[in-house]
Amino acid sequence: MKYVFENFYELIRFQAKKRKRKVALLVGNDTITYEEILRKADKLAGYLADKGVKEGDKVALFLRNSPEFVYSIFAISKLGGIVVPINTFLKEDELNYILEDSGTTILIASGIHNKVVNSSRASDLCDYIVWEDDETIEGEKHLHFSEVENTTLTVEHRQRALEDTAVIIYTSGTTGKPKGAMLSYRNILSNAESGRRTINVKPSDRGIVFLPMFHSFTFSIGILLPLYVGASIVIIQSLQPFTNIFKQTLTKRVTLFFGIPDVYNALSKAKLPWYFMWFNRIRAFISGAAALQPKTLDAMAKKFKRATLLEGYGLSEASPAVSMNTFKKQKAGSVGTALYGYEMKVVNEEMEEHPRGGIGDIIVRGDNVMQGYLNRPEATEETIVNGWLLTGDMGYMDDEGFLFIVDRKKDLIISKGINIYPREIEEVIDGFEGVSASAVIGIVDEKSGEAPIVYIELSDEVEDFDELELKKYMREHLANYKIPKQVHFIEQLPKNAIGKVLKRLLKEKLKEDDY
Repeated sequence: MKYVFENFYELIRFQAKKRKRKVALLVGNDTITYEEILRKADKLAGYLADKGVKEGDKVALFLRNSPEFVYSIFAISKLGGIVVPINTFLKEDELNYILEDSGTTILIASGIHNKVVNSSRASDLCDYIVWEDDETIEGEKHLHFSEVENTTLTVEHRQRALEDTAVIIYTSGTTGKPKGAMLSYRNILSNAESGRRTINVKPSDRGIVFLPMFHSFTFSIGILLPLYVGASIVIIQSLQPFTNIFKQTLTKRVTLFFGIPDVYNALSKAKLPWYFMWFNRIRAFISGAAALQPKTLDAMAKKFKRATLLEGYGLSEASPAVSMNTFKKQKAGSVGTALYGYEMKVVNEEMEEHPRGGIGDIIVRGDNVMQGYLNRPEATEETIVNGWLLTGDMGYMDDEGFLFIVDRKKDLIISKGINIYPREIEEVIDGFEGVSASAVIGIVDEKSGEAPIVYIELSDEVEDFDELELKKYMREHLANYKIPKQVHFIEQLPKNAIGKVLKRLLKEKLKEDDY
């Protein structure tokens, strides 16, 4: 694959020169040009350099959807730093872990997240906290974006190559603690180029970003892909009210709609006003995170006859896009064919390719495959074998190379497009007094796609277990979306000969309503 840019800063500098006065970002009633993005990024780069950010330093973003998120990406790139986008749904302990594991130097945060940030150890772990808005926190470590405009320091672009680490996205595994997937400029820019070719993104397009910017799908496909080609982005800062998304889609003339299955499930059922259906300019709905239901695909096709719903597949370790249906051909239930420049295979345990139609492990190779996990060489070796990324998902390919996801090899739960890892929840619950062991599994949930539930085995000595205190404890240690929707108590968890909990049996018994 050939690359026009070697890093993010080169990209925005090129676009600002070519499309100075073109609107790049639309936020509420405000418009921001490409020239303005570059100016803001340059100012922020000077400000961060003055605070000691050096080449290779990690700068974490705990930001709401905002122009500041975009400025930060390019400013950090100019300094040769590494962007660490953090899930803003996380709680204090989870934030602490990522800041410490990544070795973050500076945290850029939104005021709406001040409770979590100030309750965490961010002030101890980072040199500075830069607040995106008018958050008035006292202390020499607390800085504000309003100060950026006053900076007079200018810095040269610290040139970074395609092979250099650009971003670290944290994604958990069944082993518990989150792992930082190190993504190079080549990784993410390959996604932009592959996406451009598949979706045929042009400068005249306008994408809408309402999914969280920290998510790998939004970061690469929602933000960098449109800017990569000189298109525009409509930024939605809050999902409330949800109808605002449709209002902005219509009034801002959105052509590319980036969403996840639960959004399309709702959209397919929604009674939209006639003028929206008549005047909207959507040409493509892009879906990631999880498989769409056939009924949703059918309903969307009937409702939006001028637009095409393109379902795709990816994972953070692949920057994240791997495959997608195309305008020329879509198959219900499939996540499409490999994107330009990438390869996919379905293999057995010996890494031997299955015949078409055979179910096995999905592996991926290409410029999108991550460099590895930060500080985890053993996990990297287990996940990347001879250049192939072992996705942990299972599926099959048909004769035309269309991929069908059958199941997840691990016990991953996906809620509203966000990964939930049972082991992480179990470790928290197991730490509560009176709990002997726990097992978290996922159940189908209409609103979120999937939701976690937990089975708890109590210690023998427990006589009076306080479930309300347990729920309070979970709220204190887990992001809201990770808290189990149901708590079941069981005399003994089903286990195999070596003591491993057989979650498959729990799922079967749940279907039979035994518990």
